[in-house]
Amino acid sequence: MAYPLLDSIDTPAALRRLERRQLVELAGELRQFLVSSVSQTGGHLSSNLGTVELTIALHAVYDTPHDRLVWDVGHQCYPHKILTGRRSGMDKLRMRHGIAGFPKRCESEYDTFGVGHSSTSISAALGMALAAKHKGEERQVVAIIGDGAMSAGMVFEAMNNAGVADADMLVILNDNEMSISPPVGALNNILTRLTSSKTFNVAREAGRHMLGFAPPLLELARRAEEHVKGMIAPGTLFEEFGFHYYGPIDGHDLDALIPTLENLKKLKGPKFLHVITKKGHGYKLAESDPTLYHGVGKFAADQGIAQGGSNKLTYTQVFGDWLCDMARADQRLIGITPAMREGSGMVRFAQEFSDRYYDVGIAEQHAVTFAAGLACEGLKPVVAIYSTFLQRAYDQLIHDVALQNLPVMFAVDRGGLVGADGPTHHGSFDLSFATCIPNLLIMAPADEAECRRMLSTAYAYPGPSLVRYPRGGGSGKAPAADLDTLPIGQAEILRQGRSIALLAFGSLVPAALAAGEILDATVVNMRFIKPLDRKLLQEISGNHSLLVSIEENAIIGGAGAEIARALSEAGNDSRLLRLGLPDTFIEHGEQGQLLAELGLDTDGIVRQIRAATTS
Repeated sequence: MAYPLLDSIDTPAALRRLERRQLVELAGELRQFLVSSVSQTGGHLSSNLGTVELTIALHAVYDTPHDRLVWDVGHQCYPHKILTGRRSGMDKLRMRHGIAGFPKRCESEYDTFGVGHSSTSISAALGMALAAKHKGEERQVVAIIGDGAMSAGMVFEAMNNAGVADADMLVILNDNEMSISPPVGALNNILTRLTSSKTFNVAREAGRHMLGFAPPLLELARRAEEHVKGMIAPGTLFEEFGFHYYGPIDGHDLDALIPTLENLKKLKGPKFLHVITKKGHGYKLAESDPTLYHGVGKFAADQGIAQGGSNKLTYTQVFGDWLCDMARADQRLIGITPAMREGSGMVRFAQEFSDRYYDVGIAEQHAVTFAAGLACEGLKPVVAIYSTFLQRAYDQLIHDVALQNLPVMFAVDRGGLVGADGPTHHGSFDLSFATCIPNLLIMAPADEAECRRMLSTAYAYPGPSLVRYPRGGGSGKAPAADLDTLPIGQAEILRQGRSIALLAFGSLVPAALAAGEILDATVVNMRFIKPLDRKLLQEISGNHSLLVSIEENAIIGGAGAEIARALSEAGNDSRLLRLGLPDTFIEHGEQGQLLAELGLDTDGIVRQIRAATTS
């Protein structure tokens, strides 16, 4: 497919030399290129299709990279990457040694802030705007944030600060009425009422024309627009925070976007522009099902994603099935997710137990303390959360749950390496940051069947508990339909060997078992990180010359460190080799490939043990 205009754009400076009518043509080419490219690599599609015109308008109006664009989350950054010299790298998007799927400072000077988690853009942009003021630099700073990300408390902390700091910055709310899961909460209701009001839409058109006036009339236009808005939506939330609010405007209309941005660029102080876009815009299949096309694998662009997908059982599905079964058995169960219903496997639970299902939006801190409140009143909350997002609620995990020894259960998905989403999404640290917390029961299953039993064990535990499982599937071993539990703190010997004992945790048990066959080593499925099976550990150490801990977690402070502590406290001087994730942020790539590079596949485990025993 030919892209005559897009082929001529190596930098935003080249884009700024185009005429307005050419920018419309460029948007069409960019959208076609996006569909063609992402269909061959996989990645985030519908969110990027929705920001094509907005991205073009931003780079057309602002002098990037001198002016700063701060993207929130980064699910919508592909058009930005393509227009900033990385189009040729899109064929290796999210692949090992290829370009990242999120903005990354070390990748390009146009990526002003590294992201991946939600709701950080306004805080970062405020820092940049005030830094420019302190340094006496003339610089525009723009934060682009979605309506789903607006639900996080950090956004309101930043806006509360920005309004009184009188920073020269613009916040663009990219309102596509769609996050990964359907947006929830009072703010979403406000935005929906605001954008659906017929009267306000008339006023919006008036406001757009006002913003197109010549500079001498800008202040009069602003006052007139505020007067109109005041009659329709008095005391709007954003105005109360100290921002001058403009919009909503059509985020796919370059003739509306560009004049508006040009005029807002001339205004001082904190400004807020409400832009309405459509996820998947311009690609009918993605428009009709933006959730399906949010994060995609490879597919035929002309045919779309084949429905049905893989029949391979995943840990997420095991959790979703268990949750429904346990909810039928216990009326006290409450399911909670911070805006990850689909990703955490809670769709069926939300449908069958809607009165006991809570999506709190992108608000991990609130999710955990909300669960603590439920537990105080005798209910049994289950918080389904990704490992990387649990990091955002660490204080609440310690202070509000564990300190009070409340029976809140955490189903922690995506423990370990997740692959193409890279370091912002790898679950590298949960065992390290959780194991040091008193009262907390921590488990990691070796397969799907064991995962179900661990979930039941955690739910039955009278205090806080955490079950940590990886992305995707493992053995495919179907769990039994019962709700049986495991004896707490009891490991399992899978293979009896000779002088070497492999003490494996969770996702790396299968690789350890295969390595054990090659080395004729004893292999133990440790099951519990806290409490450890200290009795078995002492027995094993007594008749093996080398113990090897194996985990898909940071080696610092992880399960191996807990084994070392247990041995030390017992006065045991057994030799211990600890294998795990190194002290670095691990880049994106295919899961198996990353594990092989880190020496955590079967061959790598054997190689490292042989090196240790011959040195």
